[in-house]
Amino acid sequence: SQRQAEVSQRQAIVDKKAAEKAKKEAFIKRLVPTAQAMQKQYGVLTSITLSQAILESDWGTSTLAKDYHNLFGIKGTDPATTKVLRTKEYVNDKWITVNGRFRVYSDYAASIRDHALLFVNGTDWNPQQYATVRAAKDYKTAASALQTDGYATDPDYPQKLIHLIEAWNLTQ
Repeated sequence: SQRQAEVSQRQAIVDKKAAEKAKKEAFIKRLVPTAQAMQKQYGVLTSITLSQAILESDWGTSTLAKDYHNLFGIKGTDPATTKVLRTKEYVNDKWITVNGRFRVYSDYAASIRDHALLFVNGTDWNPQQYATVRAAKDYKTAASALQTDGYATDPDYPQKLIHLIEAWNLTQ
């Protein structure tokens, strides 16, 4: 009976891991069509879009993703189309918590389109800000370009994206 309890406990762990994996695969599958369309239209690599969506939204489970369909933590200024939430940023070699004004979207596809357009149009202060990300022909170059072009404050950002792309075979 002790043995049966151990076996059923192990099976429960296996089942939970399988369910978790299935949820993650469903999340990826949901984003693929729009991400591929953005690659065709704007040259933003599908693998980069997917890995950023996964990392930035914690597989769609963050408050920003769940409640506001914002997969990438894209900020905005208009109070009518944004929501203020607490966020962590890497500043002067340490993580700090700040309030950020984040864009609200009607669905994930709108968030993915806006993400691609950010790379196309750059920022208000630098229209060419993400030109090297768009010019990249492979995910490793693009991931590094995101760091050098100032997309993320996390110094490990490129490695995290590369790991996700390779672990989940996001280049397929």
